[in-house]
This record gives sequence, structure tokens and C-alpha cells, in this order.
Amino acid sequence: MKTDDFDYDLPERCIAQEPAAVRDACKMLVMNRETGELEDRIFRDIIEYLEPGDVLVANETRVMPARLLGAKRGTGGQAEVFLLRQRMGTAADAYVATEGPDGALGSNQQAIWEVLVRPGKRLKPGSGAIVDFCDAEGNVVLSAEIVDWGADSGRGERIARLTTTRPSLDEALHAVGHTPLPPYIKHYAGDEELYQTVYSRHESSAAAPTAGLHFTPELIERLRAKGIEWHTVELEVGLDTFRIVDEDDPEKHIIHTEFYTVPQETVDACDAAHARGNRVIAVGTTSVRSLESAYDRELGRLRARNREATSLYILPGYTFGVVDALVTNFHVPRSTLMMLVSAFSTRENIMAAYKHAIESDYRLLSFGDAMFIE
Repeated sequence: MKTDDFDYDLPERCIAQEPAAVRDACKMLVMNRETGELEDRIFRDIIEYLEPGDVLVANETRVMPARLLGAKRGTGGQAEVFLLRQRMGTAADAYVATEGPDGALGSNQQAIWEVLVRPGKRLKPGSGAIVDFCDAEGNVVLSAEIVDWGADSGRGERIARLTTTRPSLDEALHAVGHTPLPPYIKHYAGDEELYQTVYSRHESSAAAPTAGLHFTPELIERLRAKGIEWHTVELEVGLDTFRIVDEDDPEKHIIHTEFYTVPQETVDACDAAHARGNRVIAVGTTSVRSLESAYDRELGRLRARNREATSLYILPGYTFGVVDALVTNFHVPRSTLMMLVSAFSTRENIMAAYKHAIESDYRLLSFGDAMFIE
């Protein structure tokens, strides 16, 4: 097995640059995971493929306003800070301050984050570098002091102390932050809410679980009315979801760590579905990773998890313990997600499906069309 096995020619014309005009009116390529048989449908037709008692499991995470554009204090030079992961508890204690650069701090007015910065050469830890971010009126409402190197300093990660004069950091972030879009979406200037799922709840991710973008409140209600259950997990999606695998041997790739939660209610619903002969359908690869990470192979069952870390790397040959069918988008060549969907079916089936999608003018990647693999 080589990384090249999961590569394909992705024409620029196929990379969706904006969302579908109507979420559930996008195309959906239905694929039989065993035979590779394909069928072209519209996403709202998914209800025809689900039976009463089946369980859909979606990632309810919401994308944070993680992209911060500001100016370096003292020079006024443009600077960008991108929020990756918040440090909590003992991992943050060493960096917490009783006072910020601008005075005393309340308990909700600071937080410690792992970040990426630009320009990196001018925002080095130990230099006292501070970036200020202003609201629409030009008032500084948020500051980021670069205090240390992050866990992956080789990729430029830093640790920043965020402080605000507003009552809370959450208020400050929403005043100055922007929803980050994937690097292959070049000029989208539309409604940022269209890069959120309609059921998103907790702002904890740097990227959207895009398979869920196709669902509308009306479609979810139609599914429920048919007797199809809707349950959720939460996986905090990181920027690494866009990374391609650089190593020739994919087994040498070190996958990123993300935090996930699987509630007991979701565990019980999945267990009950399997007990009565129904299926568990994951909405997106992040839901797959959550459910499969929560599966205890020694006990042979799911266990509830509360913001635990996972580095689950699913390659062909993996045995799925929970997921029976998958709603997903089309993925970047040479990515771990291409390997995951190939593991769920076969590499040959996936490559044939992608060839069909490109020849049939499907829209690919985050804002693109859907696949249903069953």
C-alpha cells in the first residue's frame, strides 16, 4: 500500500467554491460498498435509502471564529493568528496571568490557545510579541501575546495568551474573529453561516464537518417522521483535516489528535439499533472517527466518552465495529480521509466512484456534493 494509491487528478473546475443554493438539492452519489454499484441521486432522496429504526449519528460541533486579523503592537504591521486548540487545566496553568498587558483580568477574560501565526519570523515566543485585534469602530477588544512554542513547533505552532477588555473572550472573538474556510476555497464572500451545519451547537472546531452541510431542518424532521433516529457526537475538527499525507508509505504518517465526545444516549441508540437489526449511519468521517474511537474492542461494544483524545487512523484493512453506512463528501487526493473511505469500501470502488463523479460534473470537497456509501 502506497500513498500514491489514494491519489487522483482533481480538476480545478470540480472544486466547489460556494455552497449549493439549496442545501439538500445537491447531487448525491450512492455507492454499494461491496459491489461498487453507483446511482446518481439528489441528497434529499437519502430518505429512500433509510429504514425506520435506523440511526443517523452527526457531529454537532460548530466552527469557531478562529481566524484573527490584526496588527503587531508597537509596529502596526499586519499579523494573523489562527486558533487551533484551547489548552485547559494543568496544560494551561503555567501560562495564566493575573494581569494582562492592559491591566487586571477577570476569570472569563483570558485563555491559553495553541495557534498558528503569520508572519512567523516577527512573532516569536520570548520576544514579547503581542497582536491586537480591533472591532469595527477601531477599538482594541482582543490581544494575543505569543508566550511559547506549541506542541508541534516544527510546523510553527505557538502558544498564545488571549486577553480581552470585554466581559468575556467569547464576546471578543465574535466581535473580531472570522470563520475560517478551507485553503482551496479562494474567494467566497457569502454568508459564513452556510459553512455551518443547521444542527451545530458547540463552537469547538477550526473546520466544519462538511457532510452535514446537506441536511436541512425540514429533511431532518422528515427522517424522524419516518422513524429514523437522529443522534449526535462531537469531534473538535482541526486544521489537519486538510493536510495531505506526505510520506510514501501511509502507515508511516502520524495522524493528528482531536478531542471527541460520545454521549451515553448515542451509545444506547446505536446498541439498540444493532440489537434490532437496524443500521448505524455516520454523517461524515468525523462521526466515524468518534464512534469507532469509542468502540471498546475488548468488550465488543460502544462506551460513552467525554472529551477524550483520539488519534485513530483508519486505513484499508480496518475492521469497523460500529458504522454500517456513511454519508460523506468527496475528499482531497492523498488525504487520510481518502484512506478512510477506501477502508469502508475498497480503494478500487472509491477510485471508480470519483472517476464517475468527475466525468458527471459533480462538485467536490467541502462545499461540494455528497456520497452515500451503504
